[in-house]
Amino acid sequence: MINFDGYRLIQEVYSTERVVVYRGERESDQTSVAIKILRSEYPSTRDILLFRSHYMITKNLDNSGVCKTYSLLHDRNGFALVMEFGGSPLPQAWNSLSDFFDVALQMTEILAGLYTAHIIHKAIKPQHFLINSLKLVKLIDFGIASLLPKEEIELQSSVKNGTLPYISPEQTGRMNRGIDYRSDFYSLGVTFYELLTGRLPFESIDPLELVHCHIARQPTPPRLLNPDIPVVLNDIVLKLMAKTAQERYQTAFGLKHDLEKCRHEYITTQSIQYFTLGDRD
Repeated sequence: MINFDGYRLIQEVYSTERVVVYRGERESDQTSVAIKILRSEYPSTRDILLFRSHYMITKNLDNSGVCKTYSLLHDRNGFALVMEFGGSPLPQAWNSLSDFFDVALQMTEILAGLYTAHIIHKAIKPQHFLINSLKLVKLIDFGIASLLPKEEIELQSSVKNGTLPYISPEQTGRMNRGIDYRSDFYSLGVTFYELLTGRLPFESIDPLELVHCHIARQPTPPRLLNPDIPVVLNDIVLKLMAKTAQERYQTAFGLKHDLEKCRHEYITTQSIQYFTLGDRD
């Protein structure tokens, strides 16, 4: 167990087979923090590198939508990240379209800030977005993020099964294509799909089948699962999930413009007239 001098653990927030995250408090100034701990008493070199990568990428990142990283604790074999406490993971389905637009626009703003800093997150999914009591959204978990504007990739052990339902076709390593920030747009599309329908576009316990689905299968249009989804929002999600990066949105600005237009019309008229997507892309 790591020595947590200066911090007090209050409550477990969530856990996986690799990590446990606690809400805690910094004793010097009573600041609320999140403390992410590696479960293993003897963590692998890979897990240690992912923790260090998260710390190095986020410690100086100036993005209000990203949970700040305060310190990397090391005691004997154990490691822990001390971060800003951002709230609880997003619910994986939203009944209110107006609430969805508020959350979706914040997500888009966060990604726009990452790309300005030349960061590709590579693990966008609902569990990595936190929301607080003021409905402010923050992004976490930069363990497999990249500081490069573009990179070549093979299917690596860093892509965990829990992330496979959200990865882009090019991130599978089966398409002989480099990845850039538009890979995160695909994962954001999968995230929107799940928030709007309560289901993933592709569901399988077989990792190879999931990889095949991302590369070769078209998802069921979300509107067929939830008829309350306006046609234009349905098409925004499918555009984000296009198989090739060239067919997706090319900028966060273009996506933000379309989401803002949808939100304004929905709040004003409770309906959304169809319009050409990506007009400001």
